[in-house]
Amino acid sequence: MAEAQDTPGIHGTAAPGWEPVRMAFARNLTRLGERGAAVAVYRDGRKVVDLWAGARDVDGDAPWQSGTAQVVRSATKGVAAAVPLLLHQRGELDLDGPVGAYWPEFKAAGKERTTVRDLLAHRAGVPVLSEPLTPARALDLEAGAEALAAQTPVWEPGTEHGYHAHTYSWLLAGLVQRVTGRPLGRWVAEEIAGPLGLDLWLGLPEGEAPRVGRIGELPEPGAAAGGLVLRPKREVAEAYADPQSLTRRAFGVIAPAPDENTPAYRAAGLPGSGGIATARALARFYASLQGRVDGHRLFDPATLELARGQASAGPDRVLVVNTRFGLGYMLHGPAAPLLAPGSFGHPGRGGSLAFADPESGVAFGYVTNGMRKGVTADPRAQALVRAVRQVTG
Repeated sequence: MAEAQDTPGIHGTAAPGWEPVRMAFARNLTRLGERGAAVAVYRDGRKVVDLWAGARDVDGDAPWQSGTAQVVRSATKGVAAAVPLLLHQRGELDLDGPVGAYWPEFKAAGKERTTVRDLLAHRAGVPVLSEPLTPARALDLEAGAEALAAQTPVWEPGTEHGYHAHTYSWLLAGLVQRVTGRPLGRWVAEEIAGPLGLDLWLGLPEGEAPRVGRIGELPEPGAAAGGLVLRPKREVAEAYADPQSLTRRAFGVIAPAPDENTPAYRAAGLPGSGGIATARALARFYASLQGRVDGHRLFDPATLELARGQASAGPDRVLVVNTRFGLGYMLHGPAAPLLAPGSFGHPGRGGSLAFADPESGVAFGYVTNGMRKGVTADPRAQALVRAVRQVTG
């Protein structure tokens, strides 16, 4: 692979032919205000891009290193969703069975017929809680699960869909704990991250803390050159502005909002937002969903189609735009521009992005410490995706 050192400030490697990705990555730093980031790409199970640059901390000057990891927010959902799908693949979980068959307390307040499939496809009807959780209760996965078990759905489960921005954490954690007897983060460590050698954690071990940078907000980029910035429709802007809207309530189920840089947050490993990973780990993870990586493959062909087959589509009760979901994964579309129509993965609010595209054999991971508000499709991630598309045709 070609060294990236000929581009000042860029470290790592890019295989011959993948120079457009390195060039886009450099432009993110010089034109789009990137503070620190990494990008990795696998193709057909082989790593072809592995680049990093900038500062490790959004508010500091220490350099980003090869093994620097960051909180990736909702990009965590794609990792967590693999757990119930793998349990189904192993015959331990029925996707069409009721959640209450595994989690008896969940059979309450109109959720008796909610299926595991509904839960994974954001059709469970519980994107909000009647009362927000304090940060301390939210970081206790069992306390969050208990709150969800008692919650009355805001629509009949299975009839509509809406992004379960935060409640996804406790839904998946509660289900997996009861099916396997293990916390979801431990299951990921033992069954996914360990065998694949991934620097990826849902629950950061204390000894890994020095590797993790600080994330924080960056100014909105506006109409940054080369960026895809979708100005919200009036109804979307109104939904985010109205404290009583389903949108605001879904994103405000933890009050006050927790500090994502604290040891407590990093250790909790919220399955919907608290994962910590390198770009290299995310790309390798998605490569293993669609094919073999050093002898390891996670999804068989049938499970792969479950992940990326459309399970929900149309107006999203929470995001107030049209969205598309497979079982646990966002699918390519205006709300989540990925590489191609067959791509599946998950963005993290404000920055990070990871996905697979089985048709091209591409698996992609991008991690940043600079989070941006008001961006539907982050210009930095989209610049990198366009560069990958340029290479793959």
